[in-house]
Amino acid sequence: MRDEIVIIGGGLAGSEAAWQAANHGAKVTLYEMRPTTSTPAHQTGYLAEIVCSNSLGSNDSLSAPGILKDEMRRLHSLIIAVADEVRVPAGMALAVDREQFAKRITDALEHHPNVRILREEVTEFPDDALCIMATGPLTSPKLTEALRRVTDADNLYFFDAIAPIVDAESINMEKAFRASRYGKGGDDYLNCPMDRPTYDAFYDALVTADRVSAKEFERIPYFEGCLPIEVMAERGRQTLVFGPLKPIGLVDPRTGQRPYAVLQLRPENRHGSCYNLVGFQTKLTYPAQRRVFRMIPGLEEAEFLRYGSIHRNTFVNAPRLIHPTLQLKARPTLYVAGQLVGVEGYVEAAASGGLAGINAARQLAGLPLIVPPPTTAHGALIQYITNSDPRYFQPININFGLFPPLPASLRDKQEKRRQIRQRAVREFDQWITQYEVLSIT
Repeated sequence: MRDEIVIIGGGLAGSEAAWQAANHGAKVTLYEMRPTTSTPAHQTGYLAEIVCSNSLGSNDSLSAPGILKDEMRRLHSLIIAVADEVRVPAGMALAVDREQFAKRITDALEHHPNVRILREEVTEFPDDALCIMATGPLTSPKLTEALRRVTDADNLYFFDAIAPIVDAESINMEKAFRASRYGKGGDDYLNCPMDRPTYDAFYDALVTADRVSAKEFERIPYFEGCLPIEVMAERGRQTLVFGPLKPIGLVDPRTGQRPYAVLQLRPENRHGSCYNLVGFQTKLTYPAQRRVFRMIPGLEEAEFLRYGSIHRNTFVNAPRLIHPTLQLKARPTLYVAGQLVGVEGYVEAAASGGLAGINAARQLAGLPLIVPPPTTAHGALIQYITNSDPRYFQPININFGLFPPLPASLRDKQEKRRQIRQRAVREFDQWITQYEVLSIT
């Protein structure tokens, strides 16, 4: 086994992985195929080039993304440190000058004594070295085929079909009811019933709502199994009633009657703190999703923890394939990080890369591998991607629905978030101290 870590992919996840592994004493070879081989989305040869929005999400310390950023600052994250340096005005969001952001990250890694950068395409995983794969949604065809062989084709996906997730506490339980079809399978589902006028109003709003345009490299036909809800609706007014909104086998206990249409909500985690809108993958804009989906009885004041989307994104079925340490179960010398592992968002990708880099460095040094507590933002993400039901797994952003509930229920939302943050920071600092995460060298 070589005395180095090989990292494939120089995006945010790969860059953060290289930085953390190198700072933990490991020699790192970082492969980035750009600019020798380009992608449909990138324009430069810089590492960590941002190809979409220049916002890294909320910097509010009482937001879930803000907690994740604060934890990364505690790990001396390169991505967050540079973002703080090249920040541009954007209210509570951490937005960056994208060119300066990528340039400074590239400079930092090029001048790190433990990092070697090779500008060439990798088509196979090395058999004689620890490796972190962080190639993102535009992984090259040859490396995708190598990943397919390692993971099994049935566990590799190329197109997200993500339904929205709402905070359980924001659902109006005076209108929603618990039941499974025909009374089978317990009462795990929440059901939002609609009468004919309500459904008609919802349908009319849905088919006329604003949509997100696909990027050029995403212009591929939809699969029948992941059609956007609005595309299904265009096939006819009754299509949804015989599809994702079918009321068959459900009786509203308040009326004793079968509703005209029913939206089912499935619990997204074992805490029951957030629910998935079943079958509601969508290309509607975020404002349109808020407006249209809140027309459904029970969701009038729904708080969206994740919005629906459909876009190109290579990722693995992490609950089936990945250890909480981010190693492949079938190949412990291979780590997977970034969007490939099932996280959404720049910061989430970088955070997973950082954890993979830390653990790969520890493995190289013969130290025990570590996982942050699930009460932290890092740990909550890891818990989701490795312990979700693999039948329904889809990538996700960090949100409060992923954190374990507090010991005592709180009605004040701001106080609840303050206490979740306090617990996360306290336990993350304890984790850093316990495992000497910052002092391996």
